[in-house]
Amino acid sequence: MTEAPPDAAAPEGAASDGAAARFVVEPAGTWDHLHAVGLLAAHSVPGAEATDVAAATHARLVELGTGVARASYRLDLSFASPGVDVTVTGADGVLPTEATVDEARRVVRTWLDLDTDLDDVERGFADDPVLGPLVAARPGIRVTGNPDGFETAVMTVLGQQVSLAAARTFTGRLVAAYGDPVAGTGLTRFPRAERLAAADVDELRAAVGVTNSRARTIHALAEVVADGLVIAPEVDHADARRRLLAVPGIGPWTVEYLAVRALGDRDAWPAGDLVLRRVLGGLTTKQAAAAGAAWSPWRAYALFHLWAAVLPTAP
Repeated sequence: MTEAPPDAAAPEGAASDGAAARFVVEPAGTWDHLHAVGLLAAHSVPGAEATDVAAATHARLVELGTGVARASYRLDLSFASPGVDVTVTGADGVLPTEATVDEARRVVRTWLDLDTDLDDVERGFADDPVLGPLVAARPGIRVTGNPDGFETAVMTVLGQQVSLAAARTFTGRLVAAYGDPVAGTGLTRFPRAERLAAADVDELRAAVGVTNSRARTIHALAEVVADGLVIAPEVDHADARRRLLAVPGIGPWTVEYLAVRALGDRDAWPAGDLVLRRVLGGLTTKQAAAAGAAWSPWRAYALFHLWAAVLPTAP
């Protein structure tokens, strides 16, 4: 790993250790950090991410910077209840700039939902017969997202009608076949939309091991994103939902799930989710939609508490 030159200064608010920069981010209020670690582990993509539940650590690549300066950086997160210790490492050990570290700090806060004051949310659920006991038993659950909306969308499509473990396997194969290893980080960057849009659909299907229809959906999604669709919290959510729903093979459940984990819509509610309907007593999609109305405008938090009550958060 290349060392930073002796006169290189660490970005303000961050500590420098050779070719890496460190900083700490803290949540606004209570935080069940173990829930976040478990969820990240359960969705961790082989080759692109690395999670150690026992050590409460997670690592992945994120894209930081603008224009020609935009590049992949490895983020190593070490979790504790007071906050997250973050180490930023550039390709081949390039020391991150102050602007890069500031952007990484914003990415982590958004990704882990650290800016939400949960007091209002949890007070709103306290007297609810369903959510009240769940929140009392496990306060501080936040809506952990993903810093790469396209990656989240692809993995969600690959996870349609299969287990989460299978989705991770399929996504890992996609990364191995079409991703780009980033020197000095030990990780592979998730395939860019342009790369998958240019791929042969039959070759993509064979590489990942999915059905023809699923491969076509991934290809169509990549084309839409390569053509300009951004799946991120700062975009127009209604427009993003509309454009995603127009992709063949993407339906309402996928769109609402992405609204929760990629668009950052805290009132999104995938009423058709099978686990959600089961934990609510075997409701139909229409009944689950009606039940969720009582938890607006915080239905995404209700969803995470309901999921946490019945699902393991680590593989």
